[in-house]
Amino acid sequence: TRPGLRALNELGIRSPFMELGLKKEQIRLIAKARGLKNWDQPSSACLASRIPYGEPITEARIHRVAACEGLLHSLGFSQVRVRDHGSLARIELLHGELERALEEKNVEAIVCGCKRMGYTYVTLDLQGYRTGAMNEILEGKS
Repeated sequence: TRPGLRALNELGIRSPFMELGLKKEQIRLIAKARGLKNWDQPSSACLASRIPYGEPITEARIHRVAACEGLLHSLGFSQVRVRDHGSLARIELLHGELERALEEKNVEAIVCGCKRMGYTYVTLDLQGYRTGAMNEILEGKS
């Protein structure tokens, strides 16, 4: 389910790389060959994808997610998603980084930072980072 792509299409916004049939890896190779510094930057979906389907997407929620993800990046976590479930922040990290998130100094920084942004509860998703996690409700996965 790619609602962002559907929205772009509805607005008449073109995606030249997709039109050319280029895949992410091909685009990265072109960017590297052109000397772009961000050629291997981790992918980052629209922040609205952090909010469950059917719930209002507000500027405040988007800013809260962005701030918490910025905090996690500042702590050295490479690929992160903060899923906004109202008063609960569900944090997805790469499997190799889950253990480091549980180090006392990181737990304190993450919990305090997320609570400062307005979350009441801060959780670490044991399934780790995965694309399309919000689609699991649509697919009936657990």
